[in-house]
Amino acid sequence: MSDTPVEEMTFEQAMKELEAVVGQLERGDVALDQSITLYERGAALKKRCEAELQRAEEKVAAITLDAEGQPTGTAAVDPG
Repeated sequence: MSDTPVEEMTFEQAMKELEAVVGQLERGDVALDQSITLYERGAALKKRCEAELQRAEEKVAAITLDAEGQPTGTAAVDPG
């Protein structure tokens, strides 16, 4: 498990750690207390991934095309 706070992770970081958490839980070779901690971390990671996907979808939805088919709008020029 990473020491990086979930709210500071990129989508890719959160997804990679979520996959690791799920793998540990599926193996079932961790103590109950650790399973609970892993489950809580996994829930936070899932929430982070969903929020990042929503943010990306909103950026894509904000892109419009001009008459020449070129992207316009704030999402097209806002990299952040």
